Amino acid sequence: MNSNLNANKDLHIVRREDLPQLFNILIKDGHQIVGPTLRDGAIVLDVLEGVAELPLGWTDEQDKARYRLVKRKDEALFGYSCGPQTWKKFLFPPDHILFKADKTRHGWRIDAGENAPPKFAFLGMRACDIHALTELDKVFIAGEYQDSAYLERRENIFIISINCSVVGNNCFCTSMGSGPGAASGYDLALTEIIDGDLHYYLIEVGSEKGEEVLGEIKHRTASQEEIRKGNELLTAAAQAISLKVDTEKLPKILKKSVEHPRWKEIASRCLTCGNCTMVCPTCFCSTVQDYTDLRGSQASRLRKWDSCFNIEYSYIHGGSVRYSSEARYRQWMMHKFASWIDQFGSFGCVGCGRCITWCPAGIDVTEELRFFCQNPLLDTTAKSA
Repeated sequence: MNSNLNANKDLHIVRREDLPQLFNILIKDGHQIVGPTLRDGAIVLDVLEGVAELPLGWTDEQDKARYRLVKRKDEALFGYSCGPQTWKKFLFPPDHILFKADKTRHGWRIDAGENAPPKFAFLGMRACDIHALTELDKVFIAGEYQDSAYLERRENIFIISINCSVVGNNCFCTSMGSGPGAASGYDLALTEIIDGDLHYYLIEVGSEKGEEVLGEIKHRTASQEEIRKGNELLTAAAQAISLKVDTEKLPKILKKSVEHPRWKEIASRCLTCGNCTMVCPTCFCSTVQDYTDLRGSQASRLRKWDSCFNIEYSYIHGGSVRYSSEARYRQWMMHKFASWIDQFGSFGCVGCGRCITWCPAGIDVTEELRFFCQNPLLDTTAKSA
């Protein structure tokens, strides 16, 4: 958990009125700026042209199966919690063309797929989402086999994180060690401070590129009082997070509770809709589909997002491995909080709370984890799911 600004780094101040300079510099440098904006009654992520497109003066209220926008009493640009979308869609797109083929008189001509991706600048990444990006890196580029499409996009991003001063009712990042402040993984980290008529950003530099960009923006060194106010906001955010998960023995407990009757009870509520996996910043299930036109002269192969909650996802010759909703929900939770550690040495959950907000049945993953911790089946031998 990071609830204090890095005392070993120089901290700087950029005034609200000077923030457009950041957009100008990044766009001039060839970046597409991706950040939060208002659309369809939610704060979503999209390509932005300027500060005016940010959700000025808006916040969100979240609870189990509930999300709505509410007007703030100030003009904060980042005064909200996590929205329904995650940054992974720009690095691991929902639909990705692996290749295309056109039939010619001389045979099939293969097109390697999509053009080179844009150079992104991610503005407004929360600490939990930066942590999630680290987990996706382990999946796609840290192992023996690398995903070239992900790597190409990943290498070109500039990250401007926003330390959380507002947390949602479903956040539990403190339990997962991923927030509310960003500890690393950013080029610039901003803390938004509104103090009466003063509106400014306390900035930490996290890379040489970040230092170069900041050098082109009007800024000054932060005072001890301004640093103190930034630390107070982070501390207050950490203290406002009410959902807790005891992770110390969690993987062991879950592995020994494979046959726990609680799974059936959860399954009776779960719709297996896959919403939780679609909004999760670390889920990476996908499927491959082939398409041809009616004349048989054009073909393409696409990689598309999929979900372990879909019965077809575990289909092999003879049927699906996880036929019941009980098995599918158990697979998802066991992967996030147990087997992910076996694979990557860390949890696959960052505590953003999106799965709680966007579950139509209102299933609270922290409530279920607490139940298993308080009612383990430690004498039951774990069986294969």
